[in-house]
Amino acid sequence: MNAHVLQADLSSALGNGIGVRIDQVLKIFETRDEDEVIALQGTSMTIAPGEFVAVVGPSGCGKSTLLSMVAGIEKPTQGSILIDDKSLDGPNPRTSVVFQSDYLLPWRTVIDNVLLPLAIKRLNVESYRERAESLLAQVGLAGFGQRFPGELSGGMRQRVAICRAIIQEPGLLLMDEPFGALDALTREQMIMDLQSLWLRLKNTVLFITHGIDEAVFLADRVVVMSPRPGRIDLEIKIDLPRPRKWNEIHQDDRFAEAVARVRRRFEERGILSAS
Repeated sequence: MNAHVLQADLSSALGNGIGVRIDQVLKIFETRDEDEVIALQGTSMTIAPGEFVAVVGPSGCGKSTLLSMVAGIEKPTQGSILIDDKSLDGPNPRTSVVFQSDYLLPWRTVIDNVLLPLAIKRLNVESYRERAESLLAQVGLAGFGQRFPGELSGGMRQRVAICRAIIQEPGLLLMDEPFGALDALTREQMIMDLQSLWLRLKNTVLFITHGIDEAVFLADRVVVMSPRPGRIDLEIKIDLPRPRKWNEIHQDDRFAEAVARVRRRFEERGILSAS
C-alpha cells in the first residue's frame, strides 16, 4: 500500500483515512436524582485523514464519552462533530469501534466473528473470507479460524475483535482502551500488532488509553485531557520514525521527553504525584 500524506483540511481523505472535526463540544449527563454532570466542556479537536491520535487522561475525564460521540452512539449536548466533512447524526458506516471488552459471540467461530459485520450488512461474506484469514494470520492467529472464543486467551480474543473491526478497512477506527485488561507482555505484543496493521491500512485512528507509553509509541499526536469537565489540556506531536520498536524506542530521548511532558502535565494537575 502506498504511503499517504497527512492533510490539514478534511475535504478529501487519501486512501482509507477520513477526517474528524470536533467543534466546541459540551456533554452533560443527568443523574437519577436530576443533577447534572458535565463530562466534556469546550472540547475541540481536528484529526486529519490517516492520522493516528491517542487521547490520555485521568479516569472520569470524558475520554470514552468523546469516543462514543465520535462513534455516533452519544450525541453532544452542544457543539458539533463532523466525519468526512459531514455532520454526524448517528453511526457512520465507515467507522468501526474496538472496546476494552471483545464482545465476541461465543457460539460463532473465530472466522465467523470476524465476518459478522459483513453478515449483518448482508454482504457477500464468502468474498471476504480470504481477507479474514489473512488478517488473522497477520496478528498471529493463523489456523485458529474454526476455534470458538472460549478456547482463546484474552489477548487472542482481542486480536479477533480488532480483525472484526478492520475487515472492511474502515476509514475511521475508534479504540476505547482496547488493551487495558491485558497483562503487560500481551499488551506489548498487541501494541506492536496494531502498529503493523495500521501501517498497512493507513486509516484514521482515535485511540483512548490510560497508558502514556503506549500513547506516545503508537500515535502521530498525543492529546492530553484535563480532569472533569474534560477539555483538551495539551497536544504533543510525536515526531519519531516508523516502524517503531518497543524496546528501542524507550532508549530514544525524543520518546522519553514526550512521555515526560505528559507526566509533568498530570503532576501539575495533581493527577500524578511528583515525588
